[in-house]
Amino acid sequence: MRLFMSPVPAGRARGPFAIVLALGTAQTIAWASSYYLPAILAAPIARDLGLSPTWVFAALSGALVISGLLGPRVGHAIDMFGGRSQLAISNLVFAAGLLLLSVAHGAAVLIAAWVLLGIGMGMGLYEAAFATLARIYGTHARRAITGITLIAGFASTLGWPLTTWLDSEYGWRVACQVWAVIHIVLALPLNLSLPRAVPLDQMPQPDARASPQPGAQSETFAMVLLAYMFAAASFVSSGISAILPTMLVAFGATPAQALLAGALVGPAQVGARLLEAGWLGRFHPLLSARLAMLMNPIGVVALVLGGPLLASTFTVLYGAGNGIITIARGTLPLVLFGPAGFGRRVGMISLPSRVTGAAAPLALGLMVEHIGSNALWISALVSVSAFLALLLLRTGQATSTPIQAGGQNS
Repeated sequence: MRLFMSPVPAGRARGPFAIVLALGTAQTIAWASSYYLPAILAAPIARDLGLSPTWVFAALSGALVISGLLGPRVGHAIDMFGGRSQLAISNLVFAAGLLLLSVAHGAAVLIAAWVLLGIGMGMGLYEAAFATLARIYGTHARRAITGITLIAGFASTLGWPLTTWLDSEYGWRVACQVWAVIHIVLALPLNLSLPRAVPLDQMPQPDARASPQPGAQSETFAMVLLAYMFAAASFVSSGISAILPTMLVAFGATPAQALLAGALVGPAQVGARLLEAGWLGRFHPLLSARLAMLMNPIGVVALVLGGPLLASTFTVLYGAGNGIITIARGTLPLVLFGPAGFGRRVGMISLPSRVTGAAAPLALGLMVEHIGSNALWISALVSVSAFLALLLLRTGQATSTPIQAGGQNS
């Protein structure tokens, strides 16, 4: 497959396809058993504990904030030592959090369990996986990053039916325990199968005397623009995901039409990632990201003009934009700044997006309550502002002082 044919550093015992398959499968398990878990289990957990489902989603929001706060430190550790051990430890933390959740009988243990899951998310979701690949492949990590998002893009597609079946047959507590076992039995060995990182003293370091590239921007300015763009994208993605069926009904769609249109989001994400792996992969990832940020506004205009007839068009564009932006979280920092210090930078850039992603469902929900379907125009304006931020970025690599926390594979 062309996706995995990029040149990689010499001395790797396992081929790129095996590494991407292992890490992509482990990421699928991590996402399905954490971020996507409340969509199925919030109601039965809340009912059993005598709480409102809001408690469960609030705990998830707190976990997202915790994971964002951990991001820079986790990324720095991966820059220094590689991601194999970090990702393996995350499986143990995920398993501990799920087991604690399975024995919860009140709000205190529920919150404690999601604190653990938040730590696991900070150590084991996409940002850590991207940093691990950058540490292994250096500047050649773009296709590997695309590969794991293609695989892990099925986390909800596979995770939701399995969680639903376990809950219906055995209850939510057993469902959490089964996911914990899957982490130990499957995800942990997969992460441990990843290659060890090359020691820093054996890797070429950036030349401190190198002159800036023509048209290069300062690293700080570029990082601020990226952080804003990803924060805006996370706000739109998380917010619309929470209100999508209700919003489509408000535009005149029947519940059945809204359900059908919503089901197209996942395939659209995967299709867009395949496009990124193929044709768009020939171009600078800034082009992909700019196109992705325009998809939601175009979809909103189509939905407003066409009503329920174009509901599917809106969801396809929205899903495609989400799919490409997920890849851009790894590829844009890699291309703009290089692999040296990649993990720390990605952690810092991703922190605001964790906060906006956690706050978006409540914020857009309140907007819908007060201004109705006009809330979609707010999401479109946020996307346009992110597109404008990307226009300020130049394709020349940002200049910075060489960072000794990471190395460059060649």
